[in-house]
Amino acid sequence: MMSESEEHVSLLEKINEKIHEYKHSSSSSSDSDDDKKAKKSKKKKLFGRKHPLHHVLGGGKAADLVLWRNKQTSGSILAGITVIWLLFEGIGYHLLTFLCHTLIVFLTVWFIWSNAASFVNRSPPKFPEVILSEVQCLKIAHIARKEINEAFYTLRNVASGKDLKTYLMTVAVLWFISIIGSCFSFLTLSYTIFLMAYTLPMLYEKYEDQVDVVSEKALIEIKKQYKVIDAKLLSKIPMLAEKKQH
Repeated sequence: MMSESEEHVSLLEKINEKIHEYKHSSSSSSDSDDDKKAKKSKKKKLFGRKHPLHHVLGGGKAADLVLWRNKQTSGSILAGITVIWLLFEGIGYHLLTFLCHTLIVFLTVWFIWSNAASFVNRSPPKFPEVILSEVQCLKIAHIARKEINEAFYTLRNVASGKDLKTYLMTVAVLWFISIIGSCFSFLTLSYTIFLMAYTLPMLYEKYEDQVDVVSEKALIEIKKQYKVIDAKLLSKIPMLAEKKQH
C-alpha cells in the first residue's frame, strides 16, 4: 500500500496536470477568439469605408433618422411621405392644389385659434418668425454655385473627347436612367429613391457582415468581367490602346 506522503504527491501531480490542461485550453480558445477578431477586422467594408455607418452619414440627427435610431419618428416621416405619394399618384391630387389646400387649413386653424383665445382666457398662439439672414442666403448661393460649376466642369471633361471610357460610362448611366424614367412617373421615381435611401442604410447596418461578404464577391466578379470586356473590346479601340501604352 502507498504511504500518505506518496498519495499526497500523486494528488498534487494530478492537480497540476488539470491546471496545466485548463490553462492550455483557455489560451487556445483566446487565441482562436483573437484570430476570429483579426479575420473579422480584415473583412472589406462596402465602398472601402473605415468608419461606422453612422459616422459616414454625418453622425447627426439626419443619420439618426435614416438609421432608425428613433423608430417612432422615422416611421412617422415614412408614413407621411407615403400618404403624400398616395394622394398624388393614387387619387390624382395635383401639387399646386395640395399646397393651396394645406395653406387654407393651416391659416383657418390659426385664425380660429387666435380669435378664440380671448374667449377662453388664453394667450393667442405665437406665429414663428422665419427670417432668412443675408449670411444664410449667401451660404446657400455659394454651395449652389460650387455644385453647378462642378457639374459643368464634369460635363466639359466628358464632352472633350479625351476620355472615351468616362464618356461611354456616362452615356450608359444616362441611358439606364432614361429607361427607368420611361417606366415610372417622376413622382413615383422620386418616392422610390427616397424609400431606398431611407430604408437601405438601416437594413445594411442590421445585416452588415452578410452584405459585405456578398458585395466583395460581386465586386470580384465585376472586375473579372471587366477584364474580359477590356481584352476583347476596349483594348481594340485605338484611343484607349494608345492611352494604355502611354
